[in-house]
Amino acid sequence: MPLKLATAVAACCALLGGFLVAAPAAAVEIRCADLDLPVTGPLGEPATVHGRFCLPDGPTPEAVQLLVHGGTYNSAYWDLPYDPDRYSYQRDMAKHGYATFAADQLGSGGSSKPLSLPLLLPVLARSMHEVIGHLRAGRVGGTPFGKVVIVGHSVGSGIVAAEASTYQDVDGVILSGMTHLPSVPALTLGVLFGLQPAFADDRLGSLGSDPLYFTTKPGARAGLFYATEDSDPQVIAADEATKDQVSVPGMGTVAVFGIVLPATKAIRVPVFQAVGEKDILFCGLFALRDCSSGAALRPAEAPYYRPEAELSTFVLPGAGHSLALHRNASLYRDATRDWLRDKIGVAVP
Repeated sequence: MPLKLATAVAACCALLGGFLVAAPAAAVEIRCADLDLPVTGPLGEPATVHGRFCLPDGPTPEAVQLLVHGGTYNSAYWDLPYDPDRYSYQRDMAKHGYATFAADQLGSGGSSKPLSLPLLLPVLARSMHEVIGHLRAGRVGGTPFGKVVIVGHSVGSGIVAAEASTYQDVDGVILSGMTHLPSVPALTLGVLFGLQPAFADDRLGSLGSDPLYFTTKPGARAGLFYATEDSDPQVIAADEATKDQVSVPGMGTVAVFGIVLPATKAIRVPVFQAVGEKDILFCGLFALRDCSSGAALRPAEAPYYRPEAELSTFVLPGAGHSLALHRNASLYRDATRDWLRDKIGVAVP
């Protein structure tokens, strides 16, 4: 097909379907749309969760993954605007036949920015429960999803654990970038020397003056979130350019009640837990976790789950905290798809 004709066809389809159309290297078309969904804010006020919905062209899959980013991130974690064929979790999943909805947490991205003080774990979990309701009711993409798997990263994993244990409304849970015994020294140093108020940030200062929204200091993300030998410097630069803010009260309640005092103990569906081998925040000094392999990690993590969770563990070799953005992240995505097929019975077209 001539280049001009191909461009015209893509533009036409985007206008007709409300989607952004991309043709990855594998020549499998995917469809992505940015959407706003109504949820309840911290004080009961109307609020909005913004997100990106991606799925393969053709029949809509039977299941969808709801993706929940970590602190100081937004939904760009799952669809980084750099070398998407290699680093976009959403586009790679779509190429393999899976649907995803990557949500901006309240307070970040294109979602509502309520006061930070009441933006606590129960509020964040409730908003994701409401998004799941929209997904099951067909308000995202026009097709009701029979199966929903909720996926978290870092602080987002604590929110996911709280949502799944409180509402019992998902078919599977994926937790990444977390263990139940973090490295307290690394986290403490990261908070003290790696974070600053968002209003003091050159790029995020325009979002407002709320003193309890924080972000990372310039240049801090490389040391906190990456293992340098397994990272592309341009990925880290793209990460820095898309960083966001997080509610400190929210992050604190998530850490305590979502991770350390495990909400995971009440999850009654299969769980896949993934971490980077070189994650200094959860596998580093005094974390007391053997992150050399999934088999080594599982005995330490299994007591935090019910038997119904049928816990599966995976360690991405050489990767740091933000394992989805490392050079070998495809191994993590492949392992996730294997688990979806084997434990959730998710079939792809």
